[in-house]
Amino acid sequence: MAQASFVRSGGGIGIEFHSAPARDASGAENFNYEKGKQMSKQIIQAEGAPKALGPYSQAVKHNGMLFTAGQLGLDPATGKLKGDDVETQARQALSNLKALLNAAGLEFSDVVKSSVFLADLADFSKVNAIYAEFVGTDNPPARSTFQVAALPLGGRVEIEMIAMEGAGKR
Repeated sequence: MAQASFVRSGGGIGIEFHSAPARDASGAENFNYEKGKQMSKQIIQAEGAPKALGPYSQAVKHNGMLFTAGQLGLDPATGKLKGDDVETQARQALSNLKALLNAAGLEFSDVVKSSVFLADLADFSKVNAIYAEFVGTDNPPARSTFQVAALPLGGRVEIEMIAMEGAGKR
């Protein structure tokens, strides 16, 4: 089955035809348009990160990109928040993210975008300082920070990241 899509080129609009993506056993599309070969998404699970609290993956890698689920400051061994303060929770959330990045063969330098969710925006500077310890300041990713009404399990901070293979190479 062929699919058509409209494309812009040189100020004009054209139609591009391509084969429909193949599907793997789960029904997920697995066609890599950029390289022209089939590729399925890979579920990343890390022992050094807490198990998901619901029906979602810790992280998913596809086409050289890693998308993490939001990480609270949960201790992977206990499944409970590590500490009541935002600093301890931020440090643990970033340690959890490091475990996920490493399980996917990536590092913080490969992160291209992160989102930080705070229960109280007054904690911004505290979390920012700890974030800089992990991510660095030479080549940091783009980032958004939001205050939210509440976080799961009464957490004070949650962080999610998008990373790309080779992004940390200069």
